[in-house]
Formats: sequence, C-alpha cells, structure tokens
Amino acid sequence: MNLASQAGEQQSNLLFVNFNQDCTSIAVGTKCGYKLFSLSSVDKLEPIYDNDTDDICIVERLFSSSLVAIVSLSSPRKLKVCHFKKGTEICNYSYSNSILAVKLNRQRLIVCLEESLYIHNIRDMKVLHTIRDTPSNPIGLCALAVSNDNCFLAYPGSNQIGEVQIFDTINLRAVTMIPAHDNPLAALAFSAKGDRLATASEKGTVIRVFSIPDGQKIFEFRRGVKRCVSINSLGFSTCGLYLCASSNTETVHIFKLEIMKDKPPEEPQGWMGYFGQALKTSANYLPTQVSDMLNQGRSFATARLHTSGLKNVCALSVIHKILRMLVASQDGILYIYNIDPNEGGECTLVRQHRLDGQPCDSHPSEAPSHDRPLAHPGATYASTVRRPPDQAAGGAPTGKPEAQHQPVLGVESYAEVLKRQGGPQDTCAILEELLGSKESQPYQEELEGAVGGDNGEGQGIAALRLDDDNEFPPMTHKND
Repeated sequence: MNLASQAGEQQSNLLFVNFNQDCTSIAVGTKCGYKLFSLSSVDKLEPIYDNDTDDICIVERLFSSSLVAIVSLSSPRKLKVCHFKKGTEICNYSYSNSILAVKLNRQRLIVCLEESLYIHNIRDMKVLHTIRDTPSNPIGLCALAVSNDNCFLAYPGSNQIGEVQIFDTINLRAVTMIPAHDNPLAALAFSAKGDRLATASEKGTVIRVFSIPDGQKIFEFRRGVKRCVSINSLGFSTCGLYLCASSNTETVHIFKLEIMKDKPPEEPQGWMGYFGQALKTSANYLPTQVSDMLNQGRSFATARLHTSGLKNVCALSVIHKILRMLVASQDGILYIYNIDPNEGGECTLVRQHRLDGQPCDSHPSEAPSHDRPLAHPGATYASTVRRPPDQAAGGAPTGKPEAQHQPVLGVESYAEVLKRQGGPQDTCAILEELLGSKESQPYQEELEGAVGGDNGEGQGIAALRLDDDNEFPPMTHKND
C-alpha cells in the first residue's frame, strides 16, 4: 500500500508497505531505501535485505525470489526491476505518467497509471498489451490473481459507481464487467486460486465476494453501519475460507466464507423467536434494501488496533501452522494476531514488531486459548505445531516435499553451470528447459508510453538468474 500521500502529514519515514503474494515476506519502502523481512516466525521479524539508497514509494517482491520491482519518489515515472541479492538492475521502463501501483505473478507484471494499465510478460519484460483510457484511477486500485490457471486482472470500470472490469492477462481480452457496488470502488482482492474476488466501495459498509470469471455474487457481508469509513485493504487466507478487511477505524474484521447448510426448522422460543421467524417469513415482502440487509453476514472475528485514522494493510497467513492475521500500519508497526478458527470472536494480539527492524518496547503475552492450529480432525495440538528439525533455525514451513527444494541443476550453483557451458545461447536454452513452457508472445511494435528495457550494460540476462530461489524458476530478459 502506497503511504506516500500521507507521509508528509504524519512526518513518517514510511512510504510503502505490502506483503508478497503468499504472505511469506513483507516489503517496506522508506525515504531512505527499502527493506524486506521474512514472516516465517512470530517472535522475530527476520531481515532479508536492506537497501539505503533512494526514497522508495513502491517495492513489490515476486514470491520468495530475488526479483523486486521498485519505484522511487524522486522518479515516479520510472520502474526498475532488480535482483536484490546481486545488487543489479535488470531493466527499467519509463512511462508517460506517475506509476501508482505494480502487481506481479509468475507470468505477468502489471503497471498501473491513473488512466492506463501496462501488461508485461515477466519472462522478458516486454509490453504485451496496454489498456488505455481507463476511468480515472488516482489511487492506482487494481488486483492481479497469482494463480497460473486464473491469471486475471481486476480494475475499476467506472469512477462514478463500483463497476469492476475483469481482464484475462494470458489471452489479453476483457472477460466480464461486475456491477459490484453503487459507490466507487475502494478495495479489490483475489483469492489464492483466482476464482473469487472480494470488493468494497468508498461507502465501506458492505463487502461482497464474486465468483470469477462469471461474476456471480456468492457472499455479502456487512462490515458496519458507520459512514465515512474508508476500506484500506482486503485479503483472503490461502485456503480461501477467510477474508479480512481493514479500514481507517480501529477494528479489523474477518469474515468466514462458508455456505451454511439448511437446518430443520426449529420451534421458536419466546417472543424474540417468534419475532425472528416473522422477519424471515416476511422477507419476500420487504423492500429490497431491507431484505438484503437481513441476508448479509456479519464478521466471524475482529481485531482491535491501538490507533485509528491511519492507513494500513492486512493479510491472513499461516505461521507455524497456526492461522494469524497481520496488520502493517502507517505508524510503522506490524501487528500479529491469533485467530480462533472455530469460534472466531475477539482476536488476540500476540506480537508487534517495528517495520524499521528495531526491537519493540513491549510484546503482548500470548493467549493459548486463541492459539489453535489449523489441524485435521483427530490431530493433536502437539503433533500439529511440532516443527521438523530442518526448521529449528527459524525457516518457514513451505508445505512442499523436501525433494522439490533441491537445486534443479545439482550441487553446482546456477552461475557456475552457466559459466561452464558458456554464452547467452546456452543460458536461454537452460532457461527454456527449466521453464518448460512455450515461447512468449512476440513483441511486434513499440507501444507508446512504456520506454526502456535492458540496463544498457549487457547484464539483463545474467541479472535475471534467480538461482537462489526455490519458489520461482530463473528467467531471462531478451533485448532484441
């Protein structure tokens, strides 16, 4: 989330904060560089990388790779793609207006300007398509699904009402327009599978969830009844069962996305029971606004922040096999809450960390009653949270077999293999074999507005060798 617009008012060093695609790390942009932290532990915010050069207002990391896309406050029209562990710039592109947001997945990189969107192929960083003359989008609101099977882009289709345009970034075509809200959009988020989209409007009272790509409404939740509430962010859990929503109030809401099974009718008890049954019976005869309100779900769990009125970004992540809610606030603090996955209710604040990497003054005590793991029925708490020996040093459990985490090219490093085999042609051949996919779409003509490419030193291909990453295969930047 870009905090640059309010940084001057708050006299804060923080310009940007956001979680990566699977919530395993957090990126922080400041007036004197950017930082990356691992979220593999609750007790400590493990530093990954620290750069102290420019004033960074956007920094987006691609999963657990060394690929980062950055934009500086001093050059807001220029996007730099870098390999942070090697300290090299892979390529840079300049655009006609300020960059408001950057989104990445394993296939596409999206650059959002106020009235246009650029779709890059992340394999070679070429512009595949430009969506021009979009409705004015001054906050750079857009969402990119991280799924390879549902690689959709969502962005506002209107600046007067809450229409959402869904765009297929693989086949480069518009899919559908969703009439989500009566008021302009304030937040968008895809589920991990890319088959659901959560939306909120500037009014901020109702959160809706739609199925993708057909755009059918499947859930509707009422966040509250207060007016002038600004929704800051929405975030799905990886399993897709939970959705969190943060705003400029001190309350963060968590909704449970489950379809209640029909229960046999119960005999009403007392006058309140008769009153509730009468409301349900008469719902078909009530005005649409009233009946819709009666059918809206309420939050499953809530968390309380220490302050209100600040921008923040929330996320749901499983750390040590326990569901946590993470809230990174403009005050420079990361708050970590435990969620009771069965009962919900009030979340417990278990840790808070400063986003500048310095230790906090105090840590709230953990409440065991709300520290329940996401376990299969019959599994004990001890067997669920017991960590394998190889994770004793604080490594993040990935949920993948150990064999998948061995280097693809054997014991030798990727750079050594390339050096032994020699030449860019061998590099490209190895990359194609690793990627195991078809050639990217050809770049036939230069599209106005996005200018740039290789860093000019002939290091584009070498810089994109992400040999240190097990989550994303190496890529190459071709400068035809």
